[in-house]
Amino acid sequence: MSIVVTGATGQLGHLVVESLLAGDFPTGDIAAVVRNREKAADIAARGVELRVADYDRPETLVNTFRAGDRLLLISAGDVGRRVPQHAAVIDAARSAGVGQLAYTGILGGPDADFELAAEHKLTEQLILDSKLPYTFLRNGFYSEIYTENLAPVLEHGRLVANAGAGRIASASRADYATAAAAVLTGEGHLDRAYELSGDTAWSFAEYAAEVSRQSGQTVTYDDVPSETRLKILIDAKVPEPMAEILVGVDNAIERGRLAGTTRELARLIGRPTTPIGDSIAKALEG
Repeated sequence: MSIVVTGATGQLGHLVVESLLAGDFPTGDIAAVVRNREKAADIAARGVELRVADYDRPETLVNTFRAGDRLLLISAGDVGRRVPQHAAVIDAARSAGVGQLAYTGILGGPDADFELAAEHKLTEQLILDSKLPYTFLRNGFYSEIYTENLAPVLEHGRLVANAGAGRIASASRADYATAAAAVLTGEGHLDRAYELSGDTAWSFAEYAAEVSRQSGQTVTYDDVPSETRLKILIDAKVPEPMAEILVGVDNAIERGRLAGTTRELARLIGRPTTPIGDSIAKALEG
């Protein structure tokens, strides 16, 4: 039995592998599913088994998993193409008889009412239909979604969104990665769904104020109508379908759909989640 992490060279996947390596689980029983062996040379050098496969090529997944494996399916980054990609992994996992299929979905699960959640909801249903033992890791937003985009915010002195006074209970990617590692190595997590989010929800106005305080530059929150934000994104060369999804996310934030502070993430990782101020500080340092 191995712990298998898909998308292991991605931002979240790499952190999950790092968390596993930092724990007590035998390194030789950790496997990383990657498309490019060279990109994973660093973890291979530390004893992690590499299994080369591609979500878009189901034939490469046929022998990727083993009976009893604990598998983490990290959602694909290709919004609009995720369902067939995920289905290929689920089919291969079912054929192999994996012992656990954990999936990184989105906060709210079947109750999430915005477009970005649609593929996650369909994937969860595919997993339920597979009859495999599952764990749903319904992740809230990563703080880095915002902090990694600080350069233009600081350049223009404004943060533009259409989220009103809505709040976001974000946490760091490392927090979510640590939770995934805990679920893969621990017991009592089968056939459960975890609603994972940061301990404290923040608003864009508060975020702008904290960036201002830490950077010494004045940043304001510019709350604009949805139609205006859509035009701004399209003018910035964001493809219209993705622009509509981003506007929809902010609308969901305004409705409070990403503000829930369940404390389930903190319980899984055994400590408080990373405050948004810490993530801002890390971004400004680096």
